[in-house]
Amino acid sequence: MYIPPYELNSQILNLATKITEKLTRLEMTINKKRNLYLRKISKIKSVNSSCGIEANTLTEEEVLTIINGKTVLAPQNEITEVKNAYNSYSNINNFDPYNVNSFLKAHKLLTNGLVQESGQFRSRDVGVFNGQNVIHMGTRPEFIPKLIEDLFSWAKNSDLNPLIKSSIVHFEIEYIHPFNDGNGRIGRLWQSLILYKFNNVFEYLPIEKLVYENQQRYYDALSNAGRDATSTIFIQFMLDMILKTIENFEGEYFLKTIKNFDINVLSKTEKEVLRELLRYFNNNEIMDIKTASNILNKNEANVRKYFRKFVSLDILLAIGETKGRKYKLVQRAE
Repeated sequence: MYIPPYELNSQILNLATKITEKLTRLEMTINKKRNLYLRKISKIKSVNSSCGIEANTLTEEEVLTIINGKTVLAPQNEITEVKNAYNSYSNINNFDPYNVNSFLKAHKLLTNGLVQESGQFRSRDVGVFNGQNVIHMGTRPEFIPKLIEDLFSWAKNSDLNPLIKSSIVHFEIEYIHPFNDGNGRIGRLWQSLILYKFNNVFEYLPIEKLVYENQQRYYDALSNAGRDATSTIFIQFMLDMILKTIENFEGEYFLKTIKNFDINVLSKTEKEVLRELLRYFNNNEIMDIKTASNILNKNEANVRKYFRKFVSLDILLAIGETKGRKYKLVQRAE
């Protein structure tokens, strides 16, 4: 039976530990009354980002408009791609991550009306190209069914941490390249499926969004892991994306829990600055201007302007006199 090659290093183990700790905290934090809304928003972001990686040009707002049954002026194939992806993510818990037939059904749902051999393993050779250069040749078609079956059998019986296992399965799907088209979308969907089954907190975490924002790193991780014939580099990349997705969610969720606070009063830049600060506050109670200046790569005068606004909005609490003043997050609303 085929066993996917990988190595566990200290970086992978440290990332997995940090993610597990944060997942535990999130489980106790999320307001269950908001869960339907949060899950829908997460699916919208996942759909928009996963399709965006495949060059779909629709925005999050347009995706939401389509999902709500309204008209959007856009190429029909892009609209179909978004509808298919949303149906797939909405039905994700009906799929079995270790069943080949379920895998094929998911691919059909993702690619229906878009590609030949939808829901079927490819019948011919394919390659991944960068211009005229072949980056990777997919597995010969006659070997695909057995390799996928072996991969799922290994994953089902492995006691490996699902955070790591899901990343390996994602990489192996891309490496085998079992379909004529839609391999990227099904690989990302299948990692999300394994994570959803592991911990339902992942239904609130659109990991695909951060992958989209780091698209070149994603491609590089796939390429380098393929070159090394081991998924280690790709595991590290995906765990980093998962950790940062959780940290971003913690920050945005924190803002939504502050009483009488409207996140729209912040500019796009202020939101980005605050998101970076919240990552630090996830692991530290106190911050000073110098530390923030280093984190943000901005001069201290600009940092003070941001801090003054955050203090005025009761996001941050200033402690001490002007000289040596430090800052902490205000208490979350109950």
